[in-house]
Amino acid sequence: MKCRKILLKENIMTKAKVTGSKAATSASKTLTSGSTAPKSKTAAGSALSQTKAPAKVTSAKAATAASKVLSDGRTNKDSKTAAGSALAQRQGRGKK
Repeated sequence: MKCRKILLKENIMTKAKVTGSKAATSASKTLTSGSTAPKSKTAAGSALSQTKAPAKVTSAKAATAASKVLSDGRTNKDSKTAAGSALAQRQGRGKK
């Protein structure tokens, strides 16, 4: 019974995430920029595809790209905003 209560509590607390308007605007700017690196565009595309789609999650490839974008000091603010949004929507792998 205790296990069931925990599962129900987790289901109630789980919220589907979508890309907000600020992050979507940043993702759009990133995708239309000619000087943006491919990794930034991958992360931005993932974030933009999740604008109104709570069922979608960021793929492993896009999450890796987003992580690299966030750790690169040369990346601009719009690219980092889009990458952060994509990474926030990565499905958790759970505890091993």
